[in-house]
Amino acid sequence: MAILLFFFFLLFDISRAIPVLDFSKLNGHERAKTLAHIANACEDWGFFHLVNHGIAKDLLERVKKVSTDFYKLEREENFKNSKVMKLLNETGDKKLENVDWEDIITLTDDNVNEWPSQTPGFKETFKEFRYELKKLAEKILEVLDENLGLPKGYIKKAFDGEEGENNAFFGTKVSHYPPCPNPKRVIGLRPHTDAGGLILLFQDDEVGSLQVWKDGEWIDLEPLKNTIVISIGDQIEVISNGRYKSAWHRVLSTTDSNRRSVASYYNPSHKATIAPAPQLMKETNEEWNQAYPKFVFGDYMSIYYQQKFHPKEPRFQAVSAI
Repeated sequence: MAILLFFFFLLFDISRAIPVLDFSKLNGHERAKTLAHIANACEDWGFFHLVNHGIAKDLLERVKKVSTDFYKLEREENFKNSKVMKLLNETGDKKLENVDWEDIITLTDDNVNEWPSQTPGFKETFKEFRYELKKLAEKILEVLDENLGLPKGYIKKAFDGEEGENNAFFGTKVSHYPPCPNPKRVIGLRPHTDAGGLILLFQDDEVGSLQVWKDGEWIDLEPLKNTIVISIGDQIEVISNGRYKSAWHRVLSTTDSNRRSVASYYNPSHKATIAPAPQLMKETNEEWNQAYPKFVFGDYMSIYYQQKFHPKEPRFQAVSAI
């Protein structure tokens, strides 16, 4: 075993791996160390794996099953006639631009009547899963509050906006990336940062292909069974005044695997006003060092829909002019 570990560390640079953090250690004597690790992950990566997150393994297994069943029963045949499939078949050797090799549906509290109905157990399982994920998201936001030196509940209150409690938006995207006959010609999902607040990703146990951009190179986010991957969105970057950064990421297409991805996002209300927290701005020469603008989240999303796959800095500049 020692010899195997030796060769493992020779072949694998652990400093280039997405951090893996144990959420349960926040409740014990390692709380301070765990808080520091989470802060470092948010500052250095914008991504981290979360283990011992409190969501039951039985529920996670059910989510995997109904997601896979749903694709086979309700989506697989349709994908064969999708726009991206037709483009791949009709454009010779040309690399496809402005499309993704992805099948996707979105679940929210407002469209429950449109959730898949042919797959046994889908609705019940995802209602339960989304409930647990939302609770976890709010716990993580409180951890970010603490690490940033903000009052408990600050980020959630900012996301709720002035309309009152529980107005933050919580959505879930169920995606599949089917086997692609020519991965060099089309990507699974183009590089982007996440527009919203906090993203909780339950990705495939076995199929990788998700990559994060760091220090000038793409780093594989290796699958780890039953972890929840946390991603920092643009709005937390703004509230933290740039201390935490949203990270560019992408999904590659593959020839022989169907990658499952369930990404849930805890976002501000569209009417919420987002700005750097005053506590995180430094006063210099009687002026506040505010690196990011103040804006209404709905205005930011209007720009994001047009510029999702472009650098985020021009989006911040554009929304500041509204």
